[in-house]
Order: sequence, then structure tokens, then C-alpha cells
Amino acid sequence: MEFQFLFYESNSEGVRVILLYLHFLRTWFWYMMIALLKSNVVNMEMFGLDIMDKTVLQKIVLVLVCTFLFWKIIRYMSDLLKVEKEPVTVLVTGAAGQIGYALVPMIARGMMLGPNQPVILHMLDIEPALEALKGVKMELIDAAFPLLRGVVATTDVVEACKDVNIAVMVGGFPRKEGMERKDVMSKNVSIYKTQASALEEHAAAYCKVLVIANPANTNALILKEFAPSIPEKNITCLTRLDHNRALGQISEKLNVDVSDVKNVIIWGNHSSTQYPDVNHATVATSNGKKHVRELVADDNWLNSEFITTVQQRGGAIIKARKLSSALSAASAACDHIHDWVLGTPKGTWVSMGVYSDGSYGIQPGLIYSFPVTCDKGEWNIVQGLKIDEFSREKMDKTAQELIEEKALANSCL
Repeated sequence: MEFQFLFYESNSEGVRVILLYLHFLRTWFWYMMIALLKSNVVNMEMFGLDIMDKTVLQKIVLVLVCTFLFWKIIRYMSDLLKVEKEPVTVLVTGAAGQIGYALVPMIARGMMLGPNQPVILHMLDIEPALEALKGVKMELIDAAFPLLRGVVATTDVVEACKDVNIAVMVGGFPRKEGMERKDVMSKNVSIYKTQASALEEHAAAYCKVLVIANPANTNALILKEFAPSIPEKNITCLTRLDHNRALGQISEKLNVDVSDVKNVIIWGNHSSTQYPDVNHATVATSNGKKHVRELVADDNWLNSEFITTVQQRGGAIIKARKLSSALSAASAACDHIHDWVLGTPKGTWVSMGVYSDGSYGIQPGLIYSFPVTCDKGEWNIVQGLKIDEFSREKMDKTAQELIEEKALANSCL
């Protein structure tokens, strides 16, 4: 079974169809019972029988037979709803780190793939982190998550990538004080070349990949280079964290529930050049849907402070807690995969770093953050949005940074 179809069947669509069918059967059953009791003659040609019933006893027997058949159908349909899905194998690299430690229990609890989808977790980290990784495995076992069907904790990239359906690439080489950008890129090229080759050889067909480790967009591009059998549409990077940050800032500014804010956009790179765009964003109010710009009524804030706050939020969190974002990054990773696999709500888009096809004038061949909708395990870039001059400049600036990063990565190959 193809992986995307497995997930399509795992959402609530099948349940709704079965429930509608049961409702139809119930209505038909009572209609037939009333017709039987009112009539003097019962013609059952629809069942291949021809019964001429003129007595109450015969009617009672017939009602009992129909009731029994109806009950058997109900039991059969109910059993269909109870059939457990096959477990999905999820790889998390860098699993002993902060983001990994926050992410794996979310996956095991069903936040990523839904409350009825069993999972098997494969956790990968480097040799010095092996003891910590074993500790994470012990905690997962101790938590007794009902959906968790197995845990593998390893430093062997081949073992980690074996038969994985989803790969969440958290591990990478962070930039340290005194390091040049090329040094960091060279380290990450080496890491992602090795992991991409293992996924290429050992992952399940139709494996979906989410890259989180920075530089996320370019790391995803490196992975694509060395895992050519994985479709380009199955390799993405995380900009949902930036998307969620933008939603949060608008929610705070307007004092509304964050769930009422929709359709912000993160364009470009997961870096300080990203462009958080609210030109198409809306807020659900008691008077209907309103545009964010109309409600905020402060273009100066939206075009300056709002943008820089979202761009620099990661740094602000490091300054405040002396550690990088972990909980929010893990939550965003779950949101990204959840919507990709199970679909975005109608009328809503999200931001994902995906392979550019030239949409909105962005150079093809980059992993660039676009607004996307998802359905049946596939993402599609939202088309036809109007781009003003201010936005065009911001979108091109972040695209240029990605072009430079790509050239730097190629020089390290």
C-alpha cells in the first residue's frame, strides 16, 4: 500500500462514510418495519423471496428476522471501525537533544499523526549522546503511551533509517563562536550526505522528510541531492515555527484567540531574512471574517516591528532562557507533519519550506517557504496571491540568501 493512501484512510473520512451508511440502514429498517406492520401482504422480492403473509405471527417472525439481519450489519460495520491501523515508523535524528526530547512524546501521544495511529519510533543520535538517548527510550517506555508500538534508540544510521515512513531531521552541526559560515556548511553537508544516503537505501517507499536542523532550507536541498529516489515533493523543511510565531504575534496584538487568526505567510528562508506576510491574513470575529491589516490599523507596526519580532524570535528566546527554542519547535514539527499527512482545513493554508517550481518568480531548485494547502498527503502551493512592491523586495532578498547558501553548499561537496 502506498504511504500516502495509508494516511488518507487514517483520517475521519472513512468513519463519516460508515456512519452515514449506518444512518441510512437505520432509516430504511424502520421504514420497512412500519410498512410490514401496516400491510396485510408482504412482498419480499427484494430478498429473492415471495412471502404472502396474512397472519400476525408471520409478521412477527419476519420482523424478528429483519431485526437480526440489521443487528448483524451494525456489528459488522462497528468492527470495521475498530480495526487497528498498521503502525507508522517515524525517525527522529538528534533525538537526545532538546527538540528531540520535546518531540518524541508528542509523536507517541498522537499529536503528529492523530489519536488512532500507532507509531514505532526510531531515535538516532551521535555516540557521545548514546547514554542520554537510552534514557529517553526508558522514559518513553515508562510513559506507557497506548499508541507507541516500539522504540529503537541507536547511533547506527542504517538501523535508524530502516523502513521509516517519516523522517524528522533534527540533528545537525550548530554554528559555534568563531566558526565561519563555510565551516558550518561543510559539517552539515557531511552529516546530511550520510543520512540522505541511508534514507535512499533503507527508508520505506514514499518516505516523507522534514528537515529542522539549521540551515534547514539548504540542509533539505543537500538531502534531496543525495536521496534522488525520494520524490522532491516529499522533502520539506520547517518554517511552521515561524508561521506559528506570526500567528501568535497577531493574536497578542489584537487580543484574540490564536485559532481565530488564519493565513499568515512565511516566505523564503528559515533565517533572519524570512518575510512574515499578513497581507492575506484574516481574523474570525463576531461580525464575520476581517483582514488583519484592517483590524490592526497600524501599517507601520505590521511592516516593521511585527516582521523583526518574528525574524528575531529565536534569538530572543535564547537570550531569555539561555537555550534555543525546543517546545515550540517540536510542536511546530507536529503541526507540519499533521497537516501534510491529514490535510489542511478548508480555506486555510500553512507555510512549508518546499521545492520551488518557479511560483511567484522564485528561482526553481531552491527549498523556499511558500503558503501551501495539503490534501491526501500532498502539498500544493497556493497560487494567484497578489504581491505588492514591499513584499516583492522582501521575497527576493530572502531568495537571494538561499541562492548564496546553495552555492556555498555546492562548494563543500
